[in-house]
Amino acid sequence: MTAIASTGPGTSLRRDILTTLLPGFDGMTAPEWLLDRFRAGLGGVCLFGQNVESPEQLRALNASLRTANPDAVIAVDEEGGDVTRLFYDRGAPFPGNAVLGRIDDLELTARVARAVGEALAATGCTVTFAPDVDVNANPDNPVIGIRSFGADPELVARHSAAWVEGLQQTGVAASAKHFPGHGDTATDSHLALPVVDVPLDTLLERELVPFRAAIAAGSRTIMTSHILIPQLDAENPATLSPQILNRLLRGELGFDGVIVTDALDMTGASGVHGIPEAAVRALAAGCDLLCIGSNNTDAQLTEIIATIESAIDAGRLPADRVVEAARRVRELAATAPAMPTGPVAASVIEPAHDAGEVGRVVEVFEATDGARARLAGARRIGTVVRIDTVVNIAVGDAPWGPFAAEAANGTASWLGAAQTVAVSAAQGLADPAALAGPVLVVGKDLHRHPFARSAIDALRAVRDDVVTIDMGWPSNDRAYADVATFGASRLLGEAVIEFIGDAMRAAVATP
Repeated sequence: MTAIASTGPGTSLRRDILTTLLPGFDGMTAPEWLLDRFRAGLGGVCLFGQNVESPEQLRALNASLRTANPDAVIAVDEEGGDVTRLFYDRGAPFPGNAVLGRIDDLELTARVARAVGEALAATGCTVTFAPDVDVNANPDNPVIGIRSFGADPELVARHSAAWVEGLQQTGVAASAKHFPGHGDTATDSHLALPVVDVPLDTLLERELVPFRAAIAAGSRTIMTSHILIPQLDAENPATLSPQILNRLLRGELGFDGVIVTDALDMTGASGVHGIPEAAVRALAAGCDLLCIGSNNTDAQLTEIIATIESAIDAGRLPADRVVEAARRVRELAATAPAMPTGPVAASVIEPAHDAGEVGRVVEVFEATDGARARLAGARRIGTVVRIDTVVNIAVGDAPWGPFAAEAANGTASWLGAAQTVAVSAAQGLADPAALAGPVLVVGKDLHRHPFARSAIDALRAVRDDVVTIDMGWPSNDRAYADVATFGASRLLGEAVIEFIGDAMRAAVATP
């Protein structure tokens, strides 16, 4: 841990403003402008897949940043599932929240969180923007889905608490998100401003239950959401709402840690005002640490700082609010584990898991009897139809599912023996009847994409050997999910390979 740097009277207000900012940048090494900002007091950075090539490279990058400013926050979106940065090149070796919720073993959830924290601490990261504690009440949710522990508030609450406690045992700080709840929407706040217009009682009994649990578990930070909740504030999204952040989160829920914004370059936050003005409004509303985006520049930071200074001069933003925010950020940085030295142990970054652990994942798959019967009648898979949907911005373009597992493990399975046909919104399925069977359709959130539904409907119309594997959050009627895995991490891909293999081997044992 580091000593807390001074803030407030006697220090530069410019430095306090810098301390509230958390930009992103492009590249595997820190550009000189960023290091200069760190030396001047920049609060930290948020790392993305574009910043990570290997654990050793990440440790060296973080060492350079924390040398420039020992009080900096090194944050990363590592959720231990589909959203991963540490494993962006190969997919995460963890099950992800939705599967953890379905297994419903709190010790397993805490163990996964500890493994995530140990891997991050070994590379010099100090905060992860996890766990996602949203209650996924809407199966059409385009941005939460399998990032949630489930649709039951009490289940989500107990696993949120276990994840926070397990992670923070490693010294890495948790960030329960996305306050006050992003689960009941069919709109992606990266692209628009979602509206969650539900009764206040629903918010209290559903959305807020996991946040109460995460706060009770000691979550050091809470991340806001860029959603409009008319029952709480009819004008401002949560990130920009004093009523939601000060009155509700600080007042009624009693949270006294760091409030961090979701990225301000998202349309839900800055689509109307622009990023600099959104930064001013977020600080005024009660946010302490402003996540700016994934690829920022020195010129952008200059504009943001100038806009904040102008707002202070004009009396729109009290200087004391900035001083308070900077103090909280420095207190958070002081809780960080020491910067590691020496080589990064591979076993810490990617702990081994045995067949029993993969088997526990397979046990919580939902599979229809018809799918099992179609697979049991097969000696091999003829065709895999890979459905490539539009990339979720939070997930990014990371390898997923059995395709990630096959590539990373280097061992052949039924997937390597099958023909793979790619289908996307731009490229349909040419001749469904001509494909070698049986046919596996593998994709994520299949029911949400018209082109995916059309491809599956066309296959089902001309053949009886089709099995659909949905590695996202399926619709309530499971119409396009003969097999639902509730996640697409690399570990889930390994589980799918095992599931299909076992189902085909069942034919040998059937008289």
